[in-house]
Amino acid sequence: MRFSLTAFLLGATALGLVDTAWAQSAQTEPSAQTTELAQTEPATQPASVAPPAVDDDFRYLLGVSVSSGPEYWGAARNSTGIKPLWAVRWGKWRLATSGSAALMGFGNEVVATGPGAGATRDLFRSDKLRIGYGLRIDNGRGSDGSDITVGLPDVKKTLRGRVYGSYAVAPRWQVSGAFSQDLLDRQGGASFDVGVSNQVFRSASGELTAGLNLSGGDGRNMNSYFGVPADSPAATRLGRAFVPGAGLREIGFSLGYTRAFSARWVGFTGIGVSRLLGPAADSPITQRLANHSWNMGLAYRN
Repeated sequence: MRFSLTAFLLGATALGLVDTAWAQSAQTEPSAQTTELAQTEPATQPASVAPPAVDDDFRYLLGVSVSSGPEYWGAARNSTGIKPLWAVRWGKWRLATSGSAALMGFGNEVVATGPGAGATRDLFRSDKLRIGYGLRIDNGRGSDGSDITVGLPDVKKTLRGRVYGSYAVAPRWQVSGAFSQDLLDRQGGASFDVGVSNQVFRSASGELTAGLNLSGGDGRNMNSYFGVPADSPAATRLGRAFVPGAGLREIGFSLGYTRAFSARWVGFTGIGVSRLLGPAADSPITQRLANHSWNMGLAYRN
């Protein structure tokens, strides 16, 4: 399945421009009734954007997404696929696929970055700060997934523990970070990521966000994904072995647009560019330092 990246970008840009123009018009030409309400009541998100956020309520989300990204870190080719989106939340507990948790809370949660995929629980959450922990299944990487990785040891599936945090340093700015560890000692090692995001604009029902992210891992993690053992068939084929140490893996920039069409339906689209760094960039299995990705989807929430 192939999609035109140019058409995708033009569509996303058009949606953003329309929403921005609407938002600016609403800000520059308020009605007398709106002005009076603004003076007597605190500003709140319209009820149509998201269902009420009540910690004890049971919430769920179901949807589908289409995405395209590198076959593996440093691959020369991208792969495109369709996958389901789902998430459930009960109180402070969440169980979600990648990207689903933020969609379920869109319109209610000021601090949106943090939970991620898997089972997560917030230890503390306020309008500015979120701290929590979680568990998720890491599917690893099969050596037969690409011609370049054939002959390398498989990266085994494992269970990862994760702690995360995010803080809104300003009304439109947020910093976040996470640390992840292989809990089953299957050579997955530890990894981390830190990021900063900016809410470029927000209207009554839409939001455009830009983010910058930096990730890395310890020696075990980097060796599993970028190493080439000396006794492997891949070392003979590639002409050399490689044992990376701990270090940075990737820096990336992303731009995402989310829109609530109603209290129940929410859609999103996003693009990202990234560049491998340090040991990841030096690995003989790295075919391309710079990569790009995109995704889009639609979901229903109760």
